[in-house]
Amino acid sequence: MILQGNQRGGAKDLALHLVKEENDHVDVHEIRGFASDNIMGAFNEAYAVSRGTKCKQFLYSLSLNPPPKETVSTAEFEEVINRAEARLGLNGQPRAIVFHEKEGRRHAHAVWSRIDIDQMKAVQMSHDHRKLESLSREIFIERGWDMPEGFAKRSERNPKNFTLAEWQQAKRNHKDPREIKTAIQDAWAISDGKAAFSHALEERGYKLARGDRGRFVAVDIFGEPYSIPRQLHGVNTKLVRQRLGDGADLPSVDEAKIQIGHGMSATMQRFRDELAEQDKKRREEAQTEKDRLVERQRSERTALAQKLRQREQTEALERQARFRKGFKGLWDRLNGQHKQTQQRNEFEAAKAQKRDRIEKDRLITQQLAQRRILKERAAEQRQSLEQQKREVQTDLSRFNELAQGNRQSKLEEFKRSRQANRRRAPPRDRGAGAIS
Repeated sequence: MILQGNQRGGAKDLALHLVKEENDHVDVHEIRGFASDNIMGAFNEAYAVSRGTKCKQFLYSLSLNPPPKETVSTAEFEEVINRAEARLGLNGQPRAIVFHEKEGRRHAHAVWSRIDIDQMKAVQMSHDHRKLESLSREIFIERGWDMPEGFAKRSERNPKNFTLAEWQQAKRNHKDPREIKTAIQDAWAISDGKAAFSHALEERGYKLARGDRGRFVAVDIFGEPYSIPRQLHGVNTKLVRQRLGDGADLPSVDEAKIQIGHGMSATMQRFRDELAEQDKKRREEAQTEKDRLVERQRSERTALAQKLRQREQTEALERQARFRKGFKGLWDRLNGQHKQTQQRNEFEAAKAQKRDRIEKDRLITQQLAQRRILKERAAEQRQSLEQQKREVQTDLSRFNELAQGNRQSKLEEFKRSRQANRRRAPPRDRGAGAIS
């Protein structure tokens, strides 16, 4: 049953929609918790109450649509509405239920007032669509209805089609048993036979296989088998066999593991190649970034050197200009003024030289820090990629071992067969000349 809900205002428009005559039949089935006994009055009452709050979308409207070929009783509609009410946190809120019939189909509308009169605030409707989707899926599975393909969860995709990022995320988020059950239930709900069920399982990363004593199991990508009847709510082994047959043409669990191992090994090799390409690209980008940084730093040093040189020349000329020429200069030499000016110039020249050296050292220190940051970032990227490579290689080895299970089991079977043949073989005749 498809459940679609939304918060809304517009009491008058909604009331007119629910009772309009374009349907073959309209049945106002229930009005609960309102003083009024008709839809228009009930919704206007909800609007009046909402005026005491800041809530503009004071109603919650839910439509319930069963599959076209399914017949659903009034009691079953009521049960689903009550479950939705509990799931949405609308327990005890005033509500109305209206049934519509048109072109041989019957569907229902349930509308609640969101305003909690005791607290005079609206009921919070967080994640309502997700809650309704979960309830819808439960109803399809419980009633054994064929679930629309687009309605089934897509989170359980075939890992062989994952991107590297999706695979890493899937490994970080370990599967919850409920997710496993949900994936198998989804596959069952949208399937009408063995071929469809097997295909739906593979889309979700599982392999349909034949277990012990004719049981059906779903084997995950790590070779872990899950009993099909145990994962399905209200479906026993007999019903599973009715839909899937005897399963004689299905692979055994060991054979399924080998098939999974081969498929996932190819995926891991693709990831390994992708990581190698990423590593190559990372090295090229790191070298390019380093070359650009070094080039920029060289330009900065050249600019600084030119600046210091020009300043040094300017200051040298300024100091030289302090020496007077001609007769005045001779007089300065005689009275000691020339010597004082020379000492002052030497002091200022030494001070300027020290200043320039500090400025140059400051630039060098800044540039060293920039290259150090670049190196550290490159090292972090390299370590991250190396870690990913190790993880993918570990996974590849694991799936290769899974794929080799066939050879190992055959070798063990061959050894057991040889030992059994030796025990059954009669003693050899050594001939008349044999020493007794």
